[in-house]
Amino acid sequence: MKYYTIGQIDTIGTESPHQKELKDISLRKSPLFKNLDKKLISKISLEKIGGYFSKIGMEEDWTITLKFFPEVNIHISYFYYGDEFGDIESELKYLFSGERCTWIPGEDLATYISIVMNMIENQIKNIKPGKKNYNKKSELLLKIIKQRLSLFKLLKDIDQKEVEYFLGATIVKNHDSWTIIKEIFPEINVEIIYFIKEDNIDVQYSGKNLENIDMYHIELIAIFIINHILRFTVIKNQEKKLPNIAYMMFSRLFSKEKGWNYRNI
Repeated sequence: MKYYTIGQIDTIGTESPHQKELKDISLRKSPLFKNLDKKLISKISLEKIGGYFSKIGMEEDWTITLKFFPEVNIHISYFYYGDEFGDIESELKYLFSGERCTWIPGEDLATYISIVMNMIENQIKNIKPGKKNYNKKSELLLKIIKQRLSLFKLLKDIDQKEVEYFLGATIVKNHDSWTIIKEIFPEINVEIIYFIKEDNIDVQYSGKNLENIDMYHIELIAIFIINHILRFTVIKNQEKKLPNIAYMMFSRLFSKEKGWNYRNI
């Protein structure tokens, strides 16, 4: 299996902002795991965030592997050094695998990891998330919907099964709407509803474990799902002239491989 770093996905020679972001997460979060029972981490991984606990052969103490989307895997690896490397007693490293992992921008990947690490910390410390007004949409989400709405028109009835596979989701389709339901963590669902006639999108949340995640973080994941739907529509319609926002859904690495530069399109 081929693994990528976020630096490779960002394709920036010097340290990218997202590399720095992940280093900062490591500094803040890695001390949580010192002397912590691996069975507890494994239990949290499986039951609360839907990952599996294993090793990937990097001489790490353990790795949590998550499926962000089908063919987009995230590996969070923990290394304990003790005093072997001076000031760095332990470290978290992050790798990505799967045929489509290089499609996702570093911003989405790094933010998703930050959300996961916060959820793990909450479980370790038995902290309940804060803001839970799941029925209210932020200005950010409303802006994202407005920016991306036009590309939803490219979805066709015959695409339903492909979209389900691409997202790892369930779709309920009728004559005037698509309801895309994705379980993002065990018993936590994001529902993206596209109303065809009204030309509008609604976002809802459900699941018995919904209160394990706060409103801000679940909204961000809803945005990641919307972005991934757009990746599907763009790849299926490459021959068409699409708005610049379409090409901004992809990583710098993927865009370079495709010869896309949305600033000049």
